[in-house]
Amino acid sequence: MIRHLVPDIPSQMPRLPADVALQLPQGQRLGSANAPVKLAFSHWSSIARLKAGQIGALAEDYVEGKLQLEGAMRDVMRAVTKLLPGNPVQSDTGWWSSLLHHAKSLTAHTHARDAAQIQFHYDVSDAFYALWLDPRRVYSCAYYRDASMSLAQAQEAKLDHICRKLMLKPGERFLDIGAGWGGLLMWAAEHYGVDATGITLSKNQHAHVQRLIEEKGLGGRVRMELRDYRDLPENQPFDKISSVGMFEHVGQAKMTGYFQKIMRLLAPGGLVMNHGITAGGLENRQLGAGMGDFIEKYIFPGGELMHISAVLEHMSRAGLEMVDTENLRPHYARTLWNWSDGLEARLDEARQVLAQDGGTERAEKTLRAYRLYLAGSAMSFEQGWISLHQMLAAKPSGEVHNTTLAGAQSGYPFNRTYMYTPVQAHSV
Repeated sequence: MIRHLVPDIPSQMPRLPADVALQLPQGQRLGSANAPVKLAFSHWSSIARLKAGQIGALAEDYVEGKLQLEGAMRDVMRAVTKLLPGNPVQSDTGWWSSLLHHAKSLTAHTHARDAAQIQFHYDVSDAFYALWLDPRRVYSCAYYRDASMSLAQAQEAKLDHICRKLMLKPGERFLDIGAGWGGLLMWAAEHYGVDATGITLSKNQHAHVQRLIEEKGLGGRVRMELRDYRDLPENQPFDKISSVGMFEHVGQAKMTGYFQKIMRLLAPGGLVMNHGITAGGLENRQLGAGMGDFIEKYIFPGGELMHISAVLEHMSRAGLEMVDTENLRPHYARTLWNWSDGLEARLDEARQVLAQDGGTERAEKTLRAYRLYLAGSAMSFEQGWISLHQMLAAKPSGEVHNTTLAGAQSGYPFNRTYMYTPVQAHSV
């Protein structure tokens, strides 16, 4: 059917941006020969997807080798914003879609499925991630306190920003849910003297952090467990808890239960920092134009986004009191561009590393998917289609008059001065 329409395809195409050129399956070229972005199609079905504005489906065709892409990823993403048919935040938000998403969320986040989904993403290859992350392998939004900061400096600034917000003190029991490669866990232990516990569902990350603990001689007060957050024992409460880049995997249907678990794990008056990606729109669970479906298939199966207002509602239902919320959206755009640029600079090395674990064909598909994922996510944060929030909350102690500020019911001073005043970290 599509091939029958081949002669009419060029005339039916949307007006091409000046920076995009196309090569059709029969060799016909459209657009400027000097365009910085070139798309070479080998299947007419891909042309139909472009015409329909299905950017996510085009991305899938690129990963599967049906579409060739030439150009710097920054140029590609600028072109994508011009090819989209509308705002991807405002699509797929009807009541039927919301009902389907909720039903899917209920069944998608069992212990076994969550473990498999986390391992699908984080256990791709430690060496692959090491090519484009900072030396500490912090895989979450950095904090560019100073515009001149490098990625590594901004990640350390983020780790310290979280520790400051939590008011970590020597000897406190600190839990990091979804501890990744241990960046925050180690920073908190080495600079603030806490007794630290981290959990992860990634076997690669667990093994990596175990090695770090041994190398640094921190076995007495730092531990990393391969454990689901739902299975954490509640007999010894924690003074402070962090969850960085993890709650996106929890699922909307499980969100109140997630915060209720944190509530039970916290000591009265304790603080929790929940840092994660949030939706740019009030109703959408993922981006439209097929972009969310692409992420679900190739990058983060089971991931779900919620608007910050909805997250805070679930937090409140659990009994936690939000005391401070900060939007770091542009910081994540810059972080992702740094990651994207780092990967683009080492593509040949990335192919070799990925091929060692999964063979050449799978390596090429993975690399194509991550190139689009990193640059596309950077673009999405820049555009405001998705966001990043740090939410600091307290478990009220019920002790109204036993704090410096009457009614505080926690260690939080109800002003932000302490977060930015230079402090002497407790290096241990």
